[in-house]
Amino acid sequence: MKILDRYILFNFIKTFLSVFTILLFIFLLQSVWLYIAELAGKELEFKVIVKFMMYVSPRIITLVLPLSVLLASIMVFGDFAEHYEFAAMKSSGISLQRAMKSLGLFMLFVAFLSFFFSNNVIPYAEYNFFNLRRNIAKVKPAVMIAEGQFNQIGNINIKVKSKSGENGQFLNDVIIHQKKGTNNGNYTVIKSNTGEFVSNEESDVLKLILYDGNYYDEIQPKDYIKRTKNRPQLKSAFKSYDINIDLSGLNNVDFDQKDVATKFSMLNARDLKITIDSLYEAQKESFVLFGKKILSRTNLLTLNNNISKTAESDKNVNSTLQAFEIKQKRQVLDIALNAIKSTKKEFKIKEKSTLISQRNINKHIIALHEKFVLGLSCIILFFIGAPLGALIRKGGMGLPMIIALLIFLTYHFIGIFAKNSAEDSSLNPIFATWLSSLIFLPFSVYLTNRATKDRALFDMDRLILPIKALLKRKKA
Repeated sequence: MKILDRYILFNFIKTFLSVFTILLFIFLLQSVWLYIAELAGKELEFKVIVKFMMYVSPRIITLVLPLSVLLASIMVFGDFAEHYEFAAMKSSGISLQRAMKSLGLFMLFVAFLSFFFSNNVIPYAEYNFFNLRRNIAKVKPAVMIAEGQFNQIGNINIKVKSKSGENGQFLNDVIIHQKKGTNNGNYTVIKSNTGEFVSNEESDVLKLILYDGNYYDEIQPKDYIKRTKNRPQLKSAFKSYDINIDLSGLNNVDFDQKDVATKFSMLNARDLKITIDSLYEAQKESFVLFGKKILSRTNLLTLNNNISKTAESDKNVNSTLQAFEIKQKRQVLDIALNAIKSTKKEFKIKEKSTLISQRNINKHIIALHEKFVLGLSCIILFFIGAPLGALIRKGGMGLPMIIALLIFLTYHFIGIFAKNSAEDSSLNPIFATWLSSLIFLPFSVYLTNRATKDRALFDMDRLILPIKALLKRKKA
């Protein structure tokens, strides 16, 4: 028995490592394809590029590992069935369940290893990847600009439709929000058709030249009442407009420097639990403060103090408005109407901020449970692949590869759709993270049961025989 266990384990590990290496290489090439535009032509050292790719690699393993387990199990057990090795085992009194025992223990080891990897290696890699990419952006600001979204560089917030040039220095369709002094908010908006980054290695100033655009500046009066009622704007057009960005202190960047970051993908299970608790507490505090704010704006606590004693004693006063003159009634109604409108706006703003905070909490919850789901997915996919390979009786990379990809893509897409729905609380984030495993777990039990009893994948006789019997009765 020990020789048989070693033989099956050796074949599975050999196939698994081969498949894992091939798939990892393919996915790494995809990552190179995605990020090579940000690295090529930026005069970065080779070791920096190697670090960049090394830190982006661990996130790929969360996809490669379950797929490798599924494909390797189908290939190994399909090859055993194709060459009648299972038939020889059964004639010797060894069942499929017994043959899978050693691999089951091995998959438990893989599950624990995957949890350790997702809980320790991936957060470390994501943390270093984030900091390295930020440091590259400090040295080469063009790298920091992603097309189609706003990017913060110095004191400007810039969005470009597309980049071109050897170093991405030429910009098309530029929109800039710029802060002025210590004022909160971006009151200056600059739009231009094209732009260009001009830099000198010896200078600490990065020049951004904009061509053919417009300049909008919302003037902020010192008087608060004038600021809320009147918002004068300054508008002008330009052929060329220069913006100088101070890079002093940014060019001397240590690529090994690591700052504190709290992105959910950079945290282990313990840190995620602490962060989730903190986010819930912060959300509760914000609700309490918002409630107090709305309550104070209603003047409900001091409402009775504003009504005179004579009005209270007047029996003919059937409503609050009767305590006021006609002109005062209009003022009261206007004040009440404005209060209702502003309160509705406050609720809309609070609804949006609550949605953002809840989305952040849900992402942390999903990240926490994904660390446990990875190991379970490897076990479930093994108990799908192994009996499926024994039933289809086909080894190699042909049919097993197609079946494995179909099963894995179904498993993966169910998880993606569920987790995307869970971000806005359409689904419970815990349930969404485990949904794929919960759906495929009965399927793995069914396949293992069919393969152990040496039955076909689907028992067509159960469907055909009753139909035949029914047709015979009708003819009789």
